[in-house]
Amino acid sequence: MQIKFLASVLIFLGSYLPLALILLVQDANYELLGQGFCWHVWGQQTGCVIPLGHPRFSLAILVICLFSFCLTFVALSASQPKALIHVTESRYIPAELMSYTLPYVVAFMSIGYQETGKFVGLTIFLAWMFWITYKSGQIILNPVLTVFGWRLYEVKYFFPADKNKTVVNGRALARGPIDPGGNYPHIAVQDILILRAIPVQEEEVMHANTE
Repeated sequence: MQIKFLASVLIFLGSYLPLALILLVQDANYELLGQGFCWHVWGQQTGCVIPLGHPRFSLAILVICLFSFCLTFVALSASQPKALIHVTESRYIPAELMSYTLPYVVAFMSIGYQETGKFVGLTIFLAWMFWITYKSGQIILNPVLTVFGWRLYEVKYFFPADKNKTVVNGRALARGPIDPGGNYPHIAVQDILILRAIPVQEEEVMHANTE
């Protein structure tokens, strides 16, 4: 299944939710935070001030990234893998964090919303990263998903319906352990397999092959 461009943009933005949080914290005015919470924010001339240097911009980016991540998580959780593969080998590998770690490090190097030039440079850098991951078919890989139990595996597998049992190498995302010797429902998203981490019994495999 090929992900549409707009969906790919949302998935990519969701993977940078931690970066949006970092930039929000760096944009905070901690002197205003010490004045306590203002309960009359909706009144007129209350003196209430949002303790952010660029509240509309920083909050909008945070909300967009949070929405994008939630949408990605819900879409993955609601996916219905049906076609079966037989996994012969599986190896858990950490999500590819390097491409995500670098922007977080850059964010700590005095980059904030108040420095337009540096922020524009970071935006261009992220745009290139998006294009590279999108064209390489790896856009679905999101390290933040590991917090919710998703794991990335290198797997060797074949299709039970294939009489030649041709083994294929690939990478798979699953919310749970993937053990060799099991038959797992899957759906392909670009170059990544989304597996349901519940092996199917042999009787179900035989039934699926006869359909």
